[in-house]
Amino acid sequence: MTRDDKARDPSTLLDLRPMMPVAMRIALRTGELMDVQYGLASAEDLKSLSGLELLRRMIAGLVPGPTIARTLGFRLTEVEEGLAIFEMDVGPHLLNPLGSIHGGVALTLIDSAAGCAVHTMLSAGIGYTTVETKVNFTRAIRPDGGTIRAEGRVVTRGRQIATAEARVLSGDGKILAHGTSTLMILASR
Repeated sequence: MTRDDKARDPSTLLDLRPMMPVAMRIALRTGELMDVQYGLASAEDLKSLSGLELLRRMIAGLVPGPTIARTLGFRLTEVEEGLAIFEMDVGPHLLNPLGSIHGGVALTLIDSAAGCAVHTMLSAGIGYTTVETKVNFTRAIRPDGGTIRAEGRVVTRGRQIATAEARVLSGDGKILAHGTSTLMILASR
């Protein structure tokens, strides 16, 4: 079988069945427990809901959240047009070899907050992907740092390219990292 044959053979394609929604109970800052689904949004939801509607439904638990959020332990908590906010409880499961939280955690939060901020401005059926993210780390994130927050805001939104900025903040509002993302708007699927 040639490489081209393998690319066309459905048996070699990624099996998304393991990505079906998985329920998980998380504790909110208020002390309440909330059941959250992780997996992939349905094709129907992606086609029929605007980005803002989809993300609001995700926060409400009506659409599964991305599996990366489950893996790292962050959650989308608020969206408005041009704005997305995530929260995350940091701990020793996210350490780098030197004992602080790995920089990839802040980068992932910035990429997620910036991307979702852009997603809030997209019509139903329109996608996006990150072209570039640049991050500045300004303070170490300590494993005993409690809940950190990532706030993403759209800077510009064109027909094909959008830019957004995001900050990762400590519980007392200090900037831990900040960055910018360039995102490509993808045509209707």
